Amino acid sequence: MAPLKLCIPGERLCNIEDGTPGNGTYSRHGYIFASLAGYVVKENDNGMVPLVSVVRDTEPQLLPEVGVVVTCKVTSINPRFAKVHILYVRSTPLKGTFRGTLRREDIRATEKDKIEVYKCFRPGDIVLAKVISLGDAQSNYLLTTAENELGVVVAHSEAGAQMVPISWCEMQCPKSHGKEFRKVARVQPEFLHT
Repeated sequence: MAPLKLCIPGERLCNIEDGTPGNGTYSRHGYIFASLAGYVVKENDNGMVPLVSVVRDTEPQLLPEVGVVVTCKVTSINPRFAKVHILYVRSTPLKGTFRGTLRREDIRATEKDKIEVYKCFRPGDIVLAKVISLGDAQSNYLLTTAENELGVVVAHSEAGAQMVPISWCEMQCPKSHGKEFRKVARVQPEFLHT
C-alpha cells in the first residue's frame, strides 16, 4: 500500500477528470481541492473514476485543561521556577509536546517565601502536578504541586539509582544512601500503575 499523502486546505489534489470530489474536498475550475487538513484517500469501487476525499486523524488530540492532574518531566530549573514537559494527562499519554512552568510560589501551599526550587526538583525528575492556567502560543501551562498528593514521584540520584522517598521533603539513594531534597508526592492508588 502506498503511503498516504498529507494535504492542507486549499491544496490542489487532482484534475476533475481523474476523480470525483468526496468528503473534505471541493471542485473549482476543473480541479479538486482539499477543504480539510488530513490525508488524501482515493477509493475506486466499481472501476469508474475514483472518489477523492480527505480524512483526518480519527483520534482527537487530548489537551491539558485547568484542574487536571498531569505527569511531567523536569527539563530545567532556576531560582524562580522549574520548566517541564507534560507527558501524560491523567493516565493518557500525549501525542504532542506541551511545556509547563512550576513557579516557586506554586510548589507548596505553605512557607512560599522560603521555597528553594533546587531543593524541590532536579532536571530529569518525574512530577505529578495540577494545571492551574492554560498556556498559549508564547507561554507555557502554569502548574502547581501545592497539594500533598502532588510532587516528585520518580527521581534518580547522582549514582544513577532510583531514589526512595523517606519524608515529604527528602529522597534517599539505595546505593549510596545519600539523601537529596525533593518536594515528594504522596502518591494516591489511582496514579499507581503496575
